[in-house]
Amino acid sequence: MSTIPQTSPVSAAAIAGSDLLTALRQDDFALIEPKLGECRLKSGEIIYQPGDSVDYCYFPTGGAMCSYFVEMEDGTAVETILVGREGALGGIVSHGSLPAYARANVLHDGVFLRIASRDIEAAKERSPAIAHLFARYADCVMAQVFQSIACNAVHTIEQRAAKWLSAAVDRIGRNDVTMTQEQLASMMGIGRSYASRVLQRFKRDGMVRTRRGGIEVLDREGLKNRACACNDQVEGHFRRVLGDVYPKEG
Repeated sequence: MSTIPQTSPVSAAAIAGSDLLTALRQDDFALIEPKLGECRLKSGEIIYQPGDSVDYCYFPTGGAMCSYFVEMEDGTAVETILVGREGALGGIVSHGSLPAYARANVLHDGVFLRIASRDIEAAKERSPAIAHLFARYADCVMAQVFQSIACNAVHTIEQRAAKWLSAAVDRIGRNDVTMTQEQLASMMGIGRSYASRVLQRFKRDGMVRTRRGGIEVLDREGLKNRACACNDQVEGHFRRVLGDVYPKEG
C-alpha cells in the first residue's frame, strides 16, 4: 500500500501550477481551496497500488509528472497515460473511495496539491461548475486511453518513443527527462534492445543525449517530426473540452 505524505498549507505558486484547477472561477475554487494541502513527491514514489482505496486526489503542478501503469501477469508494468499539470490522479469523477485499478507512479518529482475524496464530493454537490469540470476531464482521460490503444496498435516503436519523449518535455517544461532506457522500454511494453536501438538513432541524428538515469532532448522539433500525431490529437481534445467549462456569457 502507498504511503500518505504530509502536507503543508498551499502556496499561490502551486495553485497557479495546476492548469485544471485554474480553469475554475475564483468563487468555485474557493470551495476547494481550504481543503487543499501541498506536498512534494519524489521520482519513483507510488501514489496508488492496484486495490488501494483512493482516499485522496492529487493535482500535479508545474513540472511534476505521473503515469498510470498496468501490471501484467509476467510482472511487466506498461504505461497507459501520462498526467501532468493539465490533470489529476484519483477519484475526482467516481463517487466514494473506490479501489485503484492501476499503479500510479511519480515520474518527475515536484509539488502536488492534495484533497480528500470526500471533500471533492462535497464540492461537486455544491458547485455544478466543479462537477462539470471533472466530468469533462474524465472525458479527456478516456480520449488519452483511446488514443494510446490505437497508437500502440498501428505506430512504430520509433514514432511512439518520439511521442512519449515529446509529451514528457512538454509537460515538465524542460529538456532533461529522468528516465533510464530500461524504464522507457518497460513503459512502452517493448524489449530493452528495441528501446536502445531507437535511442541510438535519435542520438545519431542529434535529437537526444543519454546520461546515467536520464535522457536529454536536444532537438524538440526534430523529435516531434519523428513522432506520430497522437499527442496533437489528444491536446486538441483537451483544449476543446476543457476550454468550455463555463457557459458563454450573453
